[in-house]
Amino acid sequence: MEFLLECIGFPPDWDLARVAAEVRQHGESTAWRGPTGEHLRLPLTGGLELRLDQDEESEPSLWPFYSSNYRRRVAVNKLESVPDSTYDAILRGVTDPIAPIEHEANDWRLSDVEGLGRHAAGHQITTYLTDARRLPHSLPKGHVLAINIAGFALSIDYLGPNEGASDPEVLDSPHGAYLLPLGGADNPAACMEISMRIRSVTHMRNALTGNTVHRLELDAPGAPLEVFISPWQLERDDLPHPKPGARIEGVFLFVGRIVGGLPRTKQRRRVAFG
Repeated sequence: MEFLLECIGFPPDWDLARVAAEVRQHGESTAWRGPTGEHLRLPLTGGLELRLDQDEESEPSLWPFYSSNYRRRVAVNKLESVPDSTYDAILRGVTDPIAPIEHEANDWRLSDVEGLGRHAAGHQITTYLTDARRLPHSLPKGHVLAINIAGFALSIDYLGPNEGASDPEVLDSPHGAYLLPLGGADNPAACMEISMRIRSVTHMRNALTGNTVHRLELDAPGAPLEVFISPWQLERDDLPHPKPGARIEGVFLFVGRIVGGLPRTKQRRRVAFG
């Protein structure tokens, strides 16, 4: 995930060994990870963090994290394990599920996540959960979790006037938004292809590099989604700077944590994914 650090203010030529040393010197333990190896977090600014994970003999992994301003309710469709990590899981589900009584009245089922149906209240979603150890041994399909997520750009295919969407029909969809979770061996996990309007742009400052970080708030059904983009990618691809009212399209990795909806048990065990 090191190349995603561009999204939070680390230039492509930044010395990653120096970054890792900084995290080890000034970072603090990351909750729900460990106890073996190194699992550290270094706050940068306003909810933005740099994280370092290293297990036994593996190489250290540096990656971005952001504590979003918004909480999303997600009905769980599937939880998948992450290779080589006992602390993470891929969550697939649908946001803002309607009440069970409405499910029956509207003949809407959680298993219909491929085409949510006209009565569904939210949208499909997938995210990389960093605190999967909080989950119990079993979690029924359809259980609603509250999660906190943010996206980091893998690629940006379009950034410009709202009317320039690659698929004009998206303009007539709720909030003018398109979100499609990616899957399969050829696609990275926890990623979504999106086409959405930009509600606002906030400029933050990376405390280590001094570089500006672009935080975009996107107009998603239910609640806004917050994402980060690389200014160096914009420059390489000759794309304009983001502005409110513009449209952005591309593939984003979504990373998050659980903030509510866990069953009340005396002792939680890690959920069996698959």
